[in-house]
Order: sequence, then C-alpha cells, then structure tokens
Amino acid sequence: MSNIKCIGILTSGGDAPGMNAAIRAVTRAAIFNGIAVKAIYRGYKGLITGEIVPFKTENVSNIIQQGGTILKTARCMEFKTPEGRVLAHNRLVEEGIDALVTIGGDGTLTGARIFAQEHNFPIVGVPGTIDNDLFGTDLTIGYDTALNTIMEAVDKIRDTASSHDRLFFIEVMGRDAGFLALNGAIASGAEAAIIPEIALEKDQLAETIENGFRKSKNSSIVLVAESDETGGAMGVAERVKTEYPQFDVRVTILGHIQRGGSPTAQDRILASRMGAAAVDALLDDQRNVMIGVQNDQITYVPFSKAIKIDKPINRELLNTLRILSI
Repeated sequence: MSNIKCIGILTSGGDAPGMNAAIRAVTRAAIFNGIAVKAIYRGYKGLITGEIVPFKTENVSNIIQQGGTILKTARCMEFKTPEGRVLAHNRLVEEGIDALVTIGGDGTLTGARIFAQEHNFPIVGVPGTIDNDLFGTDLTIGYDTALNTIMEAVDKIRDTASSHDRLFFIEVMGRDAGFLALNGAIASGAEAAIIPEIALEKDQLAETIENGFRKSKNSSIVLVAESDETGGAMGVAERVKTEYPQFDVRVTILGHIQRGGSPTAQDRILASRMGAAAVDALLDDQRNVMIGVQNDQITYVPFSKAIKIDKPINRELLNTLRILSI
C-alpha cells in the first residue's frame, strides 16, 4: 500500500467539459480510500501562489453536470522556469501534499513531466482536452461534448446554407489535430473536412472542389481545423473567392462555444472512470503516467509517450467521408 496521505488536484490549460466530473471522481475516490484531498485553484499558478484549500466530499456535490472547471485555470510563465518549479515544490511540502493529479492537455502533462523529474514527485495525469490529441487513449475528456456541440451548430448552419445555395466553411478547434473536424464532418453530413494531418500531403481544397463535390447539391459545408497548416476557414475561403469565383462563400468560426456546455453522458462517465483510476494508480505507486482508455479498458501511459508521440487519425474515416459526400 502506498504511503500517500494527501493528494493535490488541479486543472490546467484550456477547459474542457467533464473536468468537474473528474475533479469530483478524484476527490471522492481519494476520500473513499482514506486519503485527504487539497484543491489547487488556477492550475500551476495557484500552486506557486498558494491558492490551496482542503476538499471534502461536499465540495464536489452537484458539479458533475457543470461545464468548465470549478478549480479555474490560468497560464503560468513562472512554472516554466526551474525557480518557479522550486517554489511550487516548496508549497507542496508546506501543504503536506504527497502526490498530484493534474487534469488537462498536452501543456499540462508537459509541465507535470518536467516537475516530476526534477523533484521526484508522484504525479498522475488525467487527459482533459476537447482536441482528443493525446497518444495512448482512445478518448480525452471533453471531446465528445465538443463534437456534439459542433454537430448541433452545423445542423443549424445547413438550414441557411440550403436556403441560399451557399458554400460554408466552418472552422472548428484542433490546432494540431483534425479529430473534431473529421468526425464532426461525418456526424453532421458535411461534404468535406480540411485537417492538418493531410495538409502537408496534398491540397485538400483543390482535391475537394475538383472532385466535383457539388454535382448533385445546391449547398455544401466543409469543416476546417483552425490550424496554420490548413490556413483556417478564413484562409481557405479567400482562396476559393480567388480561384473558384463561381461559389457564393460564407465563413463561420465556432470558436470557444466548443469548449462550453454541460458534458455529455459519455464525457461524465469517462471523467469519472479516469478520475477514480488516477487515485488507484497513485495507491499502486504509479507515477509519471497519464490515465488512458483503450478498447474500453483503463491503461497507464507514460508521460513521455502521451506527449511526444503524435496520435494518428483513422484514415479510413477520410474515405468514409468521401464516399458519403456524393
């Protein structure tokens, strides 16, 4: 049995629906196992400034359905320095915190990995990001909710696209990964998706238009990931206006609407499982690992793999989208 007596919990980076469900799960799983919990507000910044309070089971009552994060989140340049991480470690020692659970995406896990190595401190990561871009887990917390938000928005946009015989480019999040754009396109019946994973291989816009994707349709919708590689929806639309002036083009940028809202059942269940598994991992003397789910089974993924290995898209889905868009 681990000698951990007190666990700290924080959320960092971009918020994602389901983070509160994960906070709830970590808190209650720890208390169930006789471990004290201290909540750290505003991520790594709060760890340095000492925004730390004890949590009981009632602190996480009635939050599973809430979007965002009750622990807040903030960027912290100071934590990126060795001196800042020393201050953070000193704070953990002062507070009697023996281990950390960090909930967030790539940046959160990167900070956790460096801190754990420098100070030999037990940390377990829980993947909370709508981008679904962390290696070693089939899903990340918040992805399903964001995908449903995109689908609902595109359904509404299609009504006006059809009414006006227009070509809509809809920008979704996913700076380095096209999971939201690709699966959002399939779920909403869009005609195409322009994603960063393919941008370096071929001109997706030219291919889409030259394949005659509007032969039998009076309107079309294309989802574009907000990537420098794709140029984003505005960049793609400008190209169309110049190279294909016959199209009546409109752009919609969904933006931060994708991050908000009450989490779906899938995200609540995923967050609950991962939060409880994070406590189990610490009790099992695991450290420097991210909790993942593969084939519906909990897995432990080393930080080094979760961060450094690019998560591949399923290229069969590209073909599925192409077939169904005729």
